[in-house]
Amino acid sequence: MKPAQTAQLIDIPHSWSEIPWGEYYRAALERQLEPWWPKLFGYHLLKLGPLSAEIATDKCAISHQINAGYGEQDAQVVVDPCYLPFAPKSVDACLLAHTLCYSGDPHRILREVDRILIDDGWVILSGFNPVSLLGMGKLLPYVRGRQPYVSRMFTLMRVVDWLHVLNFEVLHLSRFQVLPWSRKGGEFLSRHLPALGCESMIIARKRTIPLTPMMLKGKLIRPGWRRAVGATKSFRDRP
Repeated sequence: MKPAQTAQLIDIPHSWSEIPWGEYYRAALERQLEPWWPKLFGYHLLKLGPLSAEIATDKCAISHQINAGYGEQDAQVVVDPCYLPFAPKSVDACLLAHTLCYSGDPHRILREVDRILIDDGWVILSGFNPVSLLGMGKLLPYVRGRQPYVSRMFTLMRVVDWLHVLNFEVLHLSRFQVLPWSRKGGEFLSRHLPALGCESMIIARKRTIPLTPMMLKGKLIRPGWRRAVGATKSFRDRP
């Protein structure tokens, strides 16, 4: 697997408003997430990163929601995303809105999320799609150093591979917002050419596989047909 860690300094935006057309990206992501919030249940929802904190989650069935930032004033908990200060298996769902895009070590963040999530916990990831009009901007030298082109754009399948390594089951994949400068992202193009969407979203659940499969375990304890188990035979002398 190609390593994703980098020592390059990444300019992390503290708000969607710091990204050109950022409010459009945020609104488009909220529309994609809206039908999923009622399906999430549990006690704790962690919103990791400054962009995650601004996503509307009032329709989520999880009432206790924690904004974990990197030093922002509205952050409830200040964290290092690579070393989350939460106990193992203590969080029911994690929202990472464009968090991996602005990380120098996305693998480490996913491992930390895997550590703190309960079994069957939810993870929601979003990011910028490199195969889009937005991704083409990274090829232009005079805009490469601006937002959002300074972010790291990973393909959807690459992030899916990372999740599979950690034994996550991917439930939903989507790309949307084909036209970044449009409030609705170009509804016609987004409907017929979703692969060119500037944003991508993944919804997955953490799965735990038992060390001994149940079918194999049953075969181990089931006696063979030709073997007598617990049978005794006694002989008595005839008179």
